[in-house]
Amino acid sequence: MTQTALAKQLGITRSSVNAWELGISVPSTQYIVELAALFKVSTDYLLCVDRSAAIDVSGLTEDDTELVTSLVRHLRRKNRKL
Repeated sequence: MTQTALAKQLGITRSSVNAWELGISVPSTQYIVELAALFKVSTDYLLCVDRSAAIDVSGLTEDDTELVTSLVRHLRRKNRKL
């Protein structure tokens, strides 16, 4: 996505987006939330707060969710042994 396209989506100037990219300024909380929604990521991801991943289990049954959880636990145990 170009700076111009992003700026248009957010209703700001291209130079504001450019300043964010160059580290001259940072987006306000409002824009961080809008950016997260736009790019379908968490605000923590944008802020580099949390390096862990999230798995969206919406639409899964309770049994399916337990299966996913069990698989994650299994993989963690396996990787600790390596």
